[in-house]
Order: sequence, then C-alpha cells, then structure tokens
Amino acid sequence: MSTQGMRLGPFRGSHLMAVVLTVIAVGWIVSGVVTGKALDSKEAGKPQNAEDIMPLVRVRTLAAMDRQGEVILFGRTEAIKDAELAAETTGRVIKRMAKKGAAVKKGDALFQLAGDDRTARLKEAVAKVAYHEIAYNAAKRLSQRQFQSKVKLAETAADLAQAKAQRAAIRLDIQRTTIRAPIDGFIETTPVGVGDYVKAGDVVTKIVNLDPIRVVAQVTERDVARLKVGTQSLALLPDGRTLIGELRYISRVGKSETRTFRVEAWIANPDGRVPEGLTTELRLPTETERAHRVSPAVLTLDDNGVIGVKAVDADNGVVFHPVRILGDTPEGVWLGGLPEALTLITVGQEFVRAGQKVRISHEKAAGAAGGQS
Repeated sequence: MSTQGMRLGPFRGSHLMAVVLTVIAVGWIVSGVVTGKALDSKEAGKPQNAEDIMPLVRVRTLAAMDRQGEVILFGRTEAIKDAELAAETTGRVIKRMAKKGAAVKKGDALFQLAGDDRTARLKEAVAKVAYHEIAYNAAKRLSQRQFQSKVKLAETAADLAQAKAQRAAIRLDIQRTTIRAPIDGFIETTPVGVGDYVKAGDVVTKIVNLDPIRVVAQVTERDVARLKVGTQSLALLPDGRTLIGELRYISRVGKSETRTFRVEAWIANPDGRVPEGLTTELRLPTETERAHRVSPAVLTLDDNGVIGVKAVDADNGVVFHPVRILGDTPEGVWLGGLPEALTLITVGQEFVRAGQKVRISHEKAAGAAGGQS
C-alpha cells in the first residue's frame, strides 16, 4: 500500500458512512415509523369526497302561524279638554281660591274681583225698575179708560223694559266678579294674583281636563288603511304601566312633508295620574296575518343590505328570503313575507351564501334558536 492510498482512506470511509445514514433515514420515514402509518399508494391518489368539503349548518323546519297584526306607533299624551279662562269684567283681584296644580270642579270659585260701586249701581237699577213699573201700571189703567193714548202706554212699557235690562246687566256684572271654573280639571297656569287689575278678556288661568286623556301619534300612509276607528288600543307608558283605550280618530288629510296621518286613542284617566306630554308607545290592532316567530339571532343581511333569513331548499341549496319585521316580543321576532313552511338555517347562516350547497343537521330541542312555541 502506497503512502497516497493511506492518506485517502479515512475520507472515503466518512463519505460512505454518510450515504448509509441517509439511506437508513429515508427508509425509516417511508416505513411509517415517524408518521405512524405508511402511505397507501391507492389512497394517496384517491380524490377527496365533494360532500366532505360542504359546510355543515343547523336547520329547523318551521310553519307559519296566525298572528294578530298590529301597528306600533310612538306618540304623546294630550288633554282632550282644556280652557283658557278669561275675565269677563274689570276689577282688581282681591282673593284667589285655588292654587296652581289644584284639582277643581266645574263651578268652583277661583278668583274674586273687587265689587267697587256695583252694589250701589244695582240699588239704583232696582229703584228705577220699581219707578217704571208704577208708571207703566198707571198708564195702563188710564189707557183702559181712554184717558191716555196707546203711544204713551208704549213709552212707559219701553222705559220699564230698559230699566229691567239695566238691572239684569248690573246683576250679571256682579256675578262675573267671581271667576269660576268652566270645566272639571287641574289648574295649569295662574298668571294673575291678588292685587292685579284685570280687564275683560284678560286670561287669568288655564284649566286642563285629563279624563279621558288621548294619545296622539302619526301613522304612515302604508299603514293608515289598516286601522279602523273603534278598535281597542294599548298604550305603554315610560313607567311600565299598560293602559287600554279606544282608537277614536284617524285623520283624512295627511301631512305632505312627512306623508303621515294623525291618529288619536282615548284612555280613561279618572285619577289624573297620566299627565299631558308623556311619551307613549301605542299599539293598534290590524287584520290577522300569517307569520313566523324566530330568534333575532337568525336575521342576516344580503349583499344589498336587505334584512332577511337564510333557509335551505329541497336540494340542500341555500336560499335567502327577505322579511318584514312585524313585531318584537320576549319570545322572539315576528316575520312576514316568508313561505308557509321553510327549513330555516339557525346556526351557520353567516358562513354560507345563497345558491351554495350545504350539509344539514336538524335541531331536536323544542327551544332551539329560531324555533316557535
């Protein structure tokens, strides 16, 4: 062995060892020791099943139900009766009998004006009536005996009538110094007080009658034809109270700016606990309609922003159905515009699109999302 061969021996041995280790590693991987299972050449070339890649959604079959339709409006309470009470004579206020906010009855005295010389003028008027009555009776007797003309009798009769008119006027003026409530209600404003001087026509108080009270709202031109005067109404107050009333008025002239019509529902309010100006939700019944009640969670939007739900057809294809929201209850929302029966997607609707094929899993629980009771 030459000196050159002895120098190359170690390098050849190392190269051979590397090749052997590489072959062993490849064989180890192929044998399945690393993966745990050797690849099957048949399975490796087999295409994946199309059904396995379809998205899975949860569905429930629903049927439409009869639902009492209703129109929900938001309005305000208003007094049906109110009166701005004005003085009918002149004078200074010397007494105020009722305070602001007090409940009053029709005929109750509210203000007293000073009488001034009215009592004296009444005595004068009474005396004039007595004088002219004597003159008339004397003229009447003389006329009957042909001692006085009928013209003179007519003159004395006219004088008597004038005296009586003056007496009635001063008596009425005295009555008007006591300002009385024209209706039952509550005193809303009192712009005058003791010591103020008022003239005939000056407003001295405003009285509102809150029984019954009305809820005034505006209904759209689409819904106005669905309402009927005389139907029962439901008013929901901000404090949680629910009151039953009656729809009494539907305007026949709409507002051109808003294309809405005024409606009024009257509600009994004997104790006056419902004040004027209270924001109120008004529910007015309409015709019975077919609808579905579902969970709000199933609602979705299409590419155009239209609200609806997604369902599957007989071929398990996704179908988008636009809906009309008819009402909202603690049990779910009522939807209109859907088929009588449909297979509604209750879980997974946000991850599939219309026209796409899906796999379905039917719900079994009665209270599942999207279900009806």
